[in-house]
Formats: sequence, structure tokens, C-alpha cells
Amino acid sequence: MSFLQDTQARVYVAGHRGMVGSAIVRALETAGFTNIVTRTSAELDLRSQADVRAFFADEKPDYVFLAAARVGGILANDTYPADFIYDNLVIETNIIEAAHAQQARKLLFLGSTCIYPKLAPQPLKEEYLLTGPLEPTNEWYAVAKIAGIKLCQAYRKQHGRDFISAMPTNLYGPGDNYDLEKSHVIPAMLRKMHEAKQRGDAQVTLWGTGTPLREFLHVDDLADALLFLMENYSGESHVNVGVGHDLTIRALAETVQAVVGFDGELVFDTSKPDGTPRKLVDTSLINGMGWQPKIALRDGLAAAYDWFVEHYAEARV
Repeated sequence: MSFLQDTQARVYVAGHRGMVGSAIVRALETAGFTNIVTRTSAELDLRSQADVRAFFADEKPDYVFLAAARVGGILANDTYPADFIYDNLVIETNIIEAAHAQQARKLLFLGSTCIYPKLAPQPLKEEYLLTGPLEPTNEWYAVAKIAGIKLCQAYRKQHGRDFISAMPTNLYGPGDNYDLEKSHVIPAMLRKMHEAKQRGDAQVTLWGTGTPLREFLHVDDLADALLFLMENYSGESHVNVGVGHDLTIRALAETVQAVVGFDGELVFDTSKPDGTPRKLVDTSLINGMGWQPKIALRDGLAAAYDWFVEHYAEARV
């Protein structure tokens, strides 16, 4: 029985309260899955090997989506490097080993396109992994994610486990983090421009030059891709997931400005770092299997902004 036909299977979503994890849960529910297993961080500390082993022994999930991670933007990565590398290494190691020990049928590990070298050729192909130095501002997170890919490959090689990895591009959507010290670019822009509009500010200041090129994927498109991969893919290589085209940070800011309805000036603080000059993934592998994204950027941004306004009180922290 294939994954999507096995709707009575026990499916564990690690990190179900995060933006990605919650999108996976929504997609599973839409697909008819009825035994979705979740735990909050208060209920299960994924950094505790003993606790994770006991949880897997009790629950015995058939399928695992490993979306739990410590995440953040440039500032958070640069400020808390030890936390980013340690927590992510421990979380993924504990879950992958426990899934092996309990003979889970399949595991899908979620990484990030920051695994690729800073100056790798564009668009980023899966085979560019480990071909050059990483972007220094988030190398701690990237190293941990590379280790996760290699863990899946090692358990496949030594134990024959069907453990796969997917590398999504920059994500946005409902459930994003709007804390300005820890958020990524889209939620930071949405919050800054919303609050500037509320105050009647004449301008909003944004980080960097506005020239870096970025690609953005709605998290519900990602969740759709992950279920697709769980159903259709069992290869050793990690798989890029993206939209296949990019735009400048300035163009993104102008689109966000239009969505929010902020009438002031956009000012770019060029003393702040830009990060990687360009990050566009080659999606030939997943596209060749038959998957394509469905949500246009402007539509996705409008939906994300609506969610933020509706959840304004709790989304800011």
C-alpha cells in the first residue's frame, strides 16, 4: 500500500506547531489521515535521547516528517551559533536513530537551501552540496542540516532505511515567526510595514542593499510537495523544493508594501549584511517527477498578511 493510500497509518509530525509542521498536519488532514501523532516541546524534549526513544517505543509511528528545528534569520543565526548547531544536531540525531530503532517505514527530513555554498553556481543543483564554503552568517544551521542529510544517507546505506531529505527554498505563510530579532525577511517586512502604516510613519528601514535575489515558496505548497515525495520518492539524494524563479529583495519589499498598503518610503540600510547574493534552487528533479507549486507570490503574501493581522497579538512574540 502506498503512503497516500495508507490513511490509517500512524504519522508523526515533529515540529507540528511550527510553520512547516502545521502545514504538513493540514495537508495530512486534507488527504484523509486520521492517526497523526504530535507532541509539543513541553510534552517531549526532542533534545533528550532517552525521552525520544521512549516516545518512539510507545507510539511506533509508521511515517515520520522531521520538521522540528531551531530556526531564525541572519541576526539569530549570527547571535546564537552554539544554540543553532547543537539543538539541530541533537534533535535530528535523536529522531532519525529512534525511527530506525522502531523500524519506521519511511522518514522525511527537512533541511534548507542554506546547505549550499555561498558562491555556488545558480540555480542551485542538488549535486552542489559540499563543493565550497558556506555563507558565514548561517553556517551553524547549515552544517547541522547537512549532517541531517548525511544521517539519512548513512542509515539508508548501512541499514536499508527509506529515509529521504527535502531542501525547501525560503518559506512564508501562516504560522510564521514575526519576532523582529528572529524572523525571516517576509514576516519582518510585513510586520514593519503594518506597524509603520498603523503609526503613520513616513518611511520604513530595511536591512541591506535590496539587491540580493531570493526565491519564496508558500508553506502550503511545500507541504503538498512533501506528501508528494513521501508517496513518490525513495532516492538517496536530497530533493530541492522551490518555485524555480526569484526576485530582488527590493522588488519583494515593493510587493509587500502594496499588499500591506503602506504609502511611505522604503529605505535600505546598506550597513547591514545582505547574506548570500543569490539563492535560486534548481527544481528539475521534483518537477521531473510531476510536482509543481500552485500559489502565486502576490496571492500568498496577501494570505500571509491576513493571517498576521488576525493573529497580531500572539504572532509578534
